[in-house]
Amino acid sequence: MKRICSILLLTTLSAASSVAQTAGYKAQISQLDKNIYTVFYDKPTGLYLETNNVAENKGQHSYLWPLTALLQAANEQESLAPGKQHIAQVMKAINQYYSGRAPAPGYQAMVVKEKADTRFYDDNEWIAIALMDAYNRTHNQQYLETSKLIYRFLLTGYDEATGGGFYWEEGNLKSKNTCSNGPAILVALRLYQATKQQNYLDTAIKVYSWTKRNLLSPTGVYFDNIRVPSLKIDSALYTYNAGTMMQSAVLLYNITRNNAYLTDAINLANASEKQFYRNGKLPDNYWFNAVLLRGYLELYKVDKNKQRLQFFINDANRIWKEEKDDRGFVGRKSVKTLIDQSAMLEIYARLQELQLEK
Repeated sequence: MKRICSILLLTTLSAASSVAQTAGYKAQISQLDKNIYTVFYDKPTGLYLETNNVAENKGQHSYLWPLTALLQAANEQESLAPGKQHIAQVMKAINQYYSGRAPAPGYQAMVVKEKADTRFYDDNEWIAIALMDAYNRTHNQQYLETSKLIYRFLLTGYDEATGGGFYWEEGNLKSKNTCSNGPAILVALRLYQATKQQNYLDTAIKVYSWTKRNLLSPTGVYFDNIRVPSLKIDSALYTYNAGTMMQSAVLLYNITRNNAYLTDAINLANASEKQFYRNGKLPDNYWFNAVLLRGYLELYKVDKNKQRLQFFINDANRIWKEEKDDRGFVGRKSVKTLIDQSAMLEIYARLQELQLEK
């Protein structure tokens, strides 16, 4: 009897998932976009707010990081509807974070006119990744030039301490993180694909090897960082670190046709689902998970194993059912954040595009 009930439950859940997939994600995309521009967008300044809570925001506009998430979501929206313009509005805000100070121009963590602030290499990398995705669609030369500028800034954060690798924060020589090296590889690879300049590919291969050698964990996913100069490993495991390294491995395979990279990607995909998808859900950080999804989708383009994506689809459907409030905001906490709305906007847009595949 228990076996029959279990079969019926699985059938019901599968049917519910199929209905959600058939219906698509247009409603989710529309609701999240509306909420962002109703609540988080500060029209007079062209900037965005970090949360929907005035006290939490402390009179400041958002840090750059959530805007990088919104920029990627904007690209996915344009992919679904090429006639619509979403990127320009977000870049208008991001440009207000631009700092031309030495040793190379880049984007700082806070709005320049509001505060002189530090610059994070990964913040800059997320911008370049989104812009290179957009460049591949549109061939807009400005996207390419901004990404080249960011790459030049990244090089100021590289040295041979610990054998190579990029630091996480400008001027902070205490750690080299997977979250600054994985996306750096992606920036270099996208620039190589666009320009065929060998130096970009050389950087990508070198940094990929360094990251794998120093930060791949025994469980098959990636540790967070290595401390400098002690070489102590921060053993925290995050979905986005797996995502960037998985996507990097697939792109390296596509470029070099070296099967070792494809094997790396498949092994990392298998390990990531085992590590992170527990009790029918992914960890709470939506944006980290959005970056992980990018890796799986890059692998899917090669092996066409759609079943590998099913747990993402299940989790996205669960979030809309269980972690959305009556106003259409996602997030488990009462205060809603721009990065959460942007991350789920990206995820639903990517899943919608996947569903529309012929």
